[in-house]
Amino acid sequence: MAKHFASRFIDPEVLAKTANLQVIAKTVVEGFISGLHRSPYHGFSLEFAEYREYTPGDDIRRVDWKVFGRSDRFYVKKFEGDTNTQVYLLLDSSRSMSFASHKVSKLDYARYLAASLAFFAVRQHDAVGLLNFDSEIRRVTPPKAQRGHLMTILHHLEDVEVTGSTRIAAALEELSKLIRKRSLVVLISDLYEAADDLARALRFFHHRGNDVVLFHVLDPHEIELPLDGVLTLEDMETGEQIPFAFDKSRRAYLDELKEHIRMLKKECSSVRIDYELLRTDRPLDEALLSYLSTRSRRI
Repeated sequence: MAKHFASRFIDPEVLAKTANLQVIAKTVVEGFISGLHRSPYHGFSLEFAEYREYTPGDDIRRVDWKVFGRSDRFYVKKFEGDTNTQVYLLLDSSRSMSFASHKVSKLDYARYLAASLAFFAVRQHDAVGLLNFDSEIRRVTPPKAQRGHLMTILHHLEDVEVTGSTRIAAALEELSKLIRKRSLVVLISDLYEAADDLARALRFFHHRGNDVVLFHVLDPHEIELPLDGVLTLEDMETGEQIPFAFDKSRRAYLDELKEHIRMLKKECSSVRIDYELLRTDRPLDEALLSYLSTRSRRI
């Protein structure tokens, strides 16, 4: 995704030194909003921060003329009830998410992302809920729009522990039984599941009128595999011992990963699902911009 402004986000390893998820989420989101306001795309930031674009039928007295003077576009100040978005954050808490080649595990990075998205959603008066899963949904915090609900979401995130193996399609099937209205579903996972199985589950959500954002969280070592020599690797979910020879195994692994990502992108593109690959050593601006791009289609 092209950057709209220079990244000002704190390194994830710096965030990891802050134990308080609320502080992390506030730091990330307020920095993001501030960066957008200073960028040439300030109209984009206004649309998602404190205002929404004027639509026929709105009371003309609610137009902010100062904003019009700066942007040459009509915006109205958001009120508490100005939302039609229900957001479900779906967090993978399977054992593979505990992997870390540096100070931030995939699960911790996913927590930071989920906390930031929840903080942002509440700031926009959206109803936000959280589910964590492995082979099944382990805990559900139903969506609510109240500001105090953010603490419930954050406590849920703090309590998440890695358990079990990944079965994303099964978890999505369970989630489909809980959703009663059109929603925005945000899936945060390392996506260790066959692309076609995952695609079938995601298509189901799309065809029922839901918007979906897919965040593919990987450790830099999973992307680059900087190993050497003859080794034995262990599958974190099954315990299977896997022989590894640098010259052949690394090439085969990287080719397979590249194909997996290609298939995911292809399947997501075919049903207009947003896909974003996130490295756990990178700031969160790519994720937030992708989320806002999808959310804009719901306003």
